[in-house]
Amino acid sequence: MADQVVWITGASSGLGLHTAQALARNGFQVVAGARSFGKGKQAEGCHCLPLDVTDADSMDAFVREASAFAGPPDILVNCAGMLILGACESYPLSELRQVMETNFFGQAAMISRVMPLMREKGHGRIVNFSSINGLLGIPFEGAYTASKHAVEGYSECLALEVKPFGIEIMLVEPGDHRSGSRAYRGHSKGITDDSPYKTAFDLGTRVIAHDEDNGSDPDRLGEKIARTLKKKHLPRRLRIAKPDQHVAVILHDLLPNRLFEKIIGSYYRKNVR
Repeated sequence: MADQVVWITGASSGLGLHTAQALARNGFQVVAGARSFGKGKQAEGCHCLPLDVTDADSMDAFVREASAFAGPPDILVNCAGMLILGACESYPLSELRQVMETNFFGQAAMISRVMPLMREKGHGRIVNFSSINGLLGIPFEGAYTASKHAVEGYSECLALEVKPFGIEIMLVEPGDHRSGSRAYRGHSKGITDDSPYKTAFDLGTRVIAHDEDNGSDPDRLGEKIARTLKKKHLPRRLRIAKPDQHVAVILHDLLPNRLFEKIIGSYYRKNVR
């Protein structure tokens, strides 16, 4: 894989960092981008460049510098993402736009910049990070879930369009992982002490934090992505989650809506200590 050049976004923390380092350990030449790389932070084994996927000038600079350093990418991995917990009713539009700009529009903007380079090479692979939340919704992750549903639909369309150019698309759908992203899990300004959702929000976000703190090993996720990228052909979806989350996706599609919503709603109302 030494001659396989990977560009990866959102690589300074969370699953992006673990994925970038796993790719480097597996012999890929990794050019890693993140906003904090402009402030001296590094990812081991990677060539790190500043990158803000919500800023056109930053993306253009990254493409120029990454191309100069390693050449055009064989693989683009879109990991950049953010999460703001809140009630759908009370999200300020600025927060909804912020999440969509990073999680969805940022991916689309990077793909638009990379596609001409891959077409010129006659091959390429694009890996878009979605989530279990790209397949089902949970309370108080409305903005994040909407962005990941957008990623799912966009990626399906993209796969059909770019296949004639020899370019493959893979969606990665992680469940909860111990990725250390609690520091990046913001709470919406719309949740105030007098919000009608405050009690349910406190219970639900406590469960969300507990599940992530007790989630899967992020290094194993990175290694699984690296192994998959060594294969001749990519699966359309790579779901990496605990068994109960796989089951939740299946039940979401099989059960009547009211029954599934009753089950999932009661789960996020439990009191976790």
